[in-house]
Amino acid sequence: MSSIYVTSEIGKLKKVLLHRPGNELLNLTPDTLSELLFDDIPYLKDAQREHDAFAQALIDNGVEVVYLEDLVSEVIASDEEVRDKFIKQFIYEAGITTIKYSTLTYHFLDNIKDPKKLVLKTMEGIQIRDIPKRKREVEKTLVDLVEEPEKFIAPPMPNLYFTRDNFASVGRGANLNRMYSVTRNRECIYAEYVFRYHPDFKECPLYYDRSYHWHTEGGDFLNINNKVVAVGISQRTEPAAIDQLAKNFFRDPRCEIETILAFNIPVSRAFMHLDTVFTQIDKYTFTYHPGISDTLQVFEITEGFDPTTFEDLNVKELKGSLKEILEKYLHHPVTLIPCAGGDKVASEREQWNDGSNTLCIAPGVVVVYDRNNVTNDALRRAGIQVIEVHGSELGRGRGGPRCMSMPLVREDVQW
Repeated sequence: MSSIYVTSEIGKLKKVLLHRPGNELLNLTPDTLSELLFDDIPYLKDAQREHDAFAQALIDNGVEVVYLEDLVSEVIASDEEVRDKFIKQFIYEAGITTIKYSTLTYHFLDNIKDPKKLVLKTMEGIQIRDIPKRKREVEKTLVDLVEEPEKFIAPPMPNLYFTRDNFASVGRGANLNRMYSVTRNRECIYAEYVFRYHPDFKECPLYYDRSYHWHTEGGDFLNINNKVVAVGISQRTEPAAIDQLAKNFFRDPRCEIETILAFNIPVSRAFMHLDTVFTQIDKYTFTYHPGISDTLQVFEITEGFDPTTFEDLNVKELKGSLKEILEKYLHHPVTLIPCAGGDKVASEREQWNDGSNTLCIAPGVVVVYDRNNVTNDALRRAGIQVIEVHGSELGRGRGGPRCMSMPLVREDVQW
């Protein structure tokens, strides 16, 4: 089977990509929370314990777990030229522009010979004080006289444990995303090197690339089935990106996608991605946040009429309720389960705590945060098997089990 094979949201999960939270969380401060897209500072020790339990729950259910830091380490360990290119690109994307500090940072990173330690250090962030003082003082600059040694010349990347967003698996390929914020777009360097150079992934077709101008993120991408995908139009995924993605799908004869359903969701911190308000949990069952019901627009994008260039797209707004639209494309009645059973106060609270951000690991089997007890009870009443994990610290980053996982291989679903 291909190194990536994902044709649904619900097929039995065979292989998944995670990132274990690391020292990057220690480098969050109250002053940098907004810039680094956090609402609070997780306690690293407990966040790691929760993440390990999450990974173990997947392993206990037959899922192979691989880690982003390990894949990137394998890439740079196998080729000295790629390692050198990675370090230089990291420095460039970190915005280290002075000749002195770009050179010092290069030598600092190049001297970390253990490939995994090198990768983890780039994720953790680099402070001025990390550079040996004797090397900094060879030439005094204004930076040395004005900036404090604790200043980050390469900021940390604390959102990395949300592996859903850097790229999105689709069919036998992937979308390598250009993310909304500078902070998070730097994270995509790791997925880029995996897809460019890792022997298990470098042959995968890429349907989107970081070189495109428009932003898109994996949390806005849902594989409804092998023919239909849903993509959120959100704060973090632009309509122009979806247009380009559609063209790339339709041009590639290897791609089975025939229809994109573009969901226009409210721009809100609470509704940052489509998968924070809407996920599929069984063949014909979905969970959703009631807060999107009155404002949701859905558009259908299909291949245009030009059979030679595929440049043209057919785009039309769909009429009807969310339930009616889903039934049209699944050719079957569907069940919609509102977050917290529809209770307004409980649904707002539990959606904020990722009650709608379920990770389906087999038809009708989901991994969720235990804190969303009202929603979890509603899922059980609907016949869904619920696997609860604790996420008090992990949830401070505003993401749930789906956000923390990127499926690499799923079994096909018999519709």
